[in-house]
Amino acid sequence: MDVFYTAKSFSGETKSGQLKVKNERDLVSQLRAEGFVLTSFKELQSESGKEVKINFLDRFSGISVAEKMMFARNLSVMISSGLPLSRALQNITAQTKNQKLIKVLQKVGEDIQTGAGFADSLAKFPGTFDELFTNMIRVGEVSGNLEEVLNILSLQLEKDHDLIKKVRGALVYPAVIMVAMGLVGIVMMVYVVPQITGVFKDLNATLPASTQFIINLSGWMKDYWYAFILMLPLLGVFAKFLSTTDSGKKIFGMILINIPVINNIVIKVNCARFARIYSSLLKSGVSVVEALNILSRTLTNYYYKRAFMLAIKEVQKGINLSKVIFGEKKIFPVLVPQMIEVGEETGKTEAILAKLAEFYEEEVDQITKNLSSIIEPVLMLLIGTVVGFFAVSILQPMYSVLENIK
Repeated sequence: MDVFYTAKSFSGETKSGQLKVKNERDLVSQLRAEGFVLTSFKELQSESGKEVKINFLDRFSGISVAEKMMFARNLSVMISSGLPLSRALQNITAQTKNQKLIKVLQKVGEDIQTGAGFADSLAKFPGTFDELFTNMIRVGEVSGNLEEVLNILSLQLEKDHDLIKKVRGALVYPAVIMVAMGLVGIVMMVYVVPQITGVFKDLNATLPASTQFIINLSGWMKDYWYAFILMLPLLGVFAKFLSTTDSGKKIFGMILINIPVINNIVIKVNCARFARIYSSLLKSGVSVVEALNILSRTLTNYYYKRAFMLAIKEVQKGINLSKVIFGEKKIFPVLVPQMIEVGEETGKTEAILAKLAEFYEEEVDQITKNLSSIIEPVLMLLIGTVVGFFAVSILQPMYSVLENIK
């Protein structure tokens, strides 16, 4: 049977996790061999043949991090006030405006009233509550510490929300410039270029390859404008769908980690999330291996998923996490393994990782504030290159025609 357990060592260390055992006696024996005493356990419901799938449309709509943060915070307050879980969920559902979240909470409430576990009910909606959320709730349920775990979870979600908001805010300026440049380019190709190409046809001028390319593209956009308009949203939908698949996450992860300037932001954001989530999981009583397992499925970048999957195997062999992280220099600055090593030596990993998370969150804040000044010259160079190519392609045949007339 699959069980989720919590245990304590004779020195007072707490650990929890998921194990497959024959019975309770087998679980006790395994934990005793590791120097731990079982304090509580819960048999997990078998999900074989009942794999939960995310609906296609759910990939394009969801519940924001801010809404999940408020859900965790409000639930913590209500439970600390003495309200039963089912009653607290009813109150939160009545206050919620997001229709999708209302439906999910109603179904979760119905499950709880029939005797199902809170974490098991949330796990039925992976498109709404990810593995990090459900596993931390499970730890709180089993340990009887749900209120504190919800506080930790709401803090984690708040930090995630702040990071996402800062990065998105920094990308608004370059996005506006690129959209404006694209609109100007469309106007030029549809209205201006056809008038110029008429002159070339009348003079029977021999056109360079670059000029012919612009003329052909302009003619295609003018004749098949409806296909062009339809293609843009379809590309957006395809990119969104691809980003939710394993192969798509791998492709986007490899691209982002290798783009200059952008890769610095990606690394610092992922390091901040790793430190914050790992600290939160350890503080909640999750074992190191289980925490790494959750991290490997929470951080979506391919390089980080691969690093944590490797770390799980190495940690199970008895190798310290800091030594594994030292070998991932491409995605972890040297400060990260150094701080983890200090935490391992002093037994204060949770506190040190929390400080490390704050450090990288401040770094992201500084980078995003200065991002416009960093991207501006790159955009100017890009715009200059496009305008230069367009100007040369149009003016070159004009000069050739004028020379022939002379």
